[in-house]
Amino acid sequence: MAKKAAKKTAKKTTATKKKKKKKKSKRKSRSKKAVAEARKRLVWGVFSSSMKEEARFPYDQRKEAEKKLEQLSSKSKKPFFIQPIKEIINEAPKKKKKKKKKKGSGEEE
Repeated sequence: MAKKAAKKTAKKTTATKKKKKKKKSKRKSRSKKAVAEARKRLVWGVFSSSMKEEARFPYDQRKEAEKKLEQLSSKSKKPFFIQPIKEIINEAPKKKKKKKKKKGSGEEE
């Protein structure tokens, strides 16, 4: 019986040697989805020396911003200045799906 047990263990070791181990393939790197940057617009801001915003004007209204600057500086002794500001534009809300009405649920005329 000892010979049979030795043969069985010998067969198992040779069987495992014959099996080829599969090489693990390297995982392909996945590119991340690009995050869309928020849209911004440029506006002119009129500020006091303490960085308090006094007024805000669209980009194409620089002359009006300068007029406001002169008006504020003539009223007080504090220095005022104009600085461009980038503000985020709010995206339009997504459209909601309309619910379909069931036939017969409404009133008949």
